[in-house]
Amino acid sequence: MRQFDVAILGARGVGKSALTDRFVTVRDVFVDKYDPTIGEQYHPSMVVDGEQDSFKFFFTTGVEQFTAFTEVYIKSCHGFVLVFSLTQEGSLKEVESLRKQIFRIKDSENVPIVVVGTKSDLVSEREVPTTTIETLASRWNLPFYETSAKRNWHINDIFEDLLRQMRVRYFPDAAKKAKKKATKKQPEGPCIIM
Repeated sequence: MRQFDVAILGARGVGKSALTDRFVTVRDVFVDKYDPTIGEQYHPSMVVDGEQDSFKFFFTTGVEQFTAFTEVYIKSCHGFVLVFSLTQEGSLKEVESLRKQIFRIKDSENVPIVVVGTKSDLVSEREVPTTTIETLASRWNLPFYETSAKRNWHINDIFEDLLRQMRVRYFPDAAKKAKKKATKKQPEGPCIIM
């Protein structure tokens, strides 16, 4: 089982902890209380396309005084989840800044990244229009997901997408074999029509 280091980055209060907690914990619970996180780590695993890999998640509070943490994470991590809140248009600017910082530090634009808009259940508080997200997704050529940790909407999709990107980037031969194996798998037993 391979381990991929993943940084969860974004402005303060956008839902990085809630998003990660929802993915990592087995319990179907959403914690409403916000507790700023500094250098927190999680180690979940996931099976995608018939293969199991593990993650080591790192994330910060998003506060500028911890930018040294952010640079260290960018240098050492394989993939990135860039998080903004659909209810805070300004948080999307932080994602753009982080994206540019990642490309600069990694000295490449071939970096596994998923962009996540949180709090999609708060429809009446939404500030970021869908058209803005569609435009940025096309311009940046990155996958965007609208999620709700509270409702558990599209949480696993984020990490499946990122895991596939990291496999292709860091283990291209293994990723091709796993994809071929998953598509060739035949149903077991005879076909029964009722």
